[in-house]
Amino acid sequence: MGGGDGSAAARFAFSTLGVPGMPVAEVLRLATGAGYQGVELRAHPEEPVHPLLGARERAAVRRQFADAGVAVLAVAGYARVAAEVRDAAGEAESGRELSELVLLAADLGAPYVRVFPGGGGRPARAAGADAVRRLRAVAPLAAERGVRVLLETHDSHRTGASAAGVLGAVGRRQAGALWDVLHCWLGGEAPAETYAALAPYLGYVQVKDVASADDLTPLPLGDGVLPLPAVVAALGREAGGWLCWEYERRWYPRAAGLPGLLARGREHLERLLDADAGRPGAGAPAGG
Repeated sequence: MGGGDGSAAARFAFSTLGVPGMPVAEVLRLATGAGYQGVELRAHPEEPVHPLLGARERAAVRRQFADAGVAVLAVAGYARVAAEVRDAAGEAESGRELSELVLLAADLGAPYVRVFPGGGGRPARAAGADAVRRLRAVAPLAAERGVRVLLETHDSHRTGASAAGVLGAVGRRQAGALWDVLHCWLGGEAPAETYAALAPYLGYVQVKDVASADDLTPLPLGDGVLPLPAVVAALGREAGGWLCWEYERRWYPRAAGLPGLLARGREHLERLLDADAGRPGAGAPAGG
């Protein structure tokens, strides 16, 4: 995950999905004040950073992050690579959307772009074939710009096994995986199984917590039912990469505000990592 080798400390990020519409300067103050090294930028027109941003504005955002010493971990886009498209114009638009996300990430210095499967209720074979074709098509541009496009475990491909099936067929390093721990859990997959499936492709991990499968309102890390200790244990020495807290306040506006929870969330992850480091044999990679 991001080249972790067991000697590197884990790095922590949070998604701007948890602070909808917040200006970049304020996001950076939160990150530095709460001890986070990176930010996942939700790339949507209602946010300050999105694909329609001009070159001058992109350069300004990149400078802001560099001056603060905070990494732009990823551009979290909304492209759906397994979605059904009915005509050539729609297919061309899908390709443009992916390309624009890659270019935005490159301009911001972000190593990753997040995309969704979005296959809906389509037959798995057709949805998977479309995802493979689109990820292969954007791979040359991603390689040229030094960006990896990460397929999130989500919706039609919510488990590591289903995402890995697509990525194995793509066969390009520029197409990787983003492990969203909630969706794999909802899909009935144990963390060790998810890691075993995604290890060859893994970019980074999105952590979160919820009360139950029937109540997905975001909670502070450690206050819910998601198996975060097992996720850290499954990662093993790969836990030296990025853990990103995706707190979905944009979709649950009555949830507690994220700013006051950030430091506590980082401390919870650090405790999990410290506890795992103390396990016998913890230096061995999980899933192998």
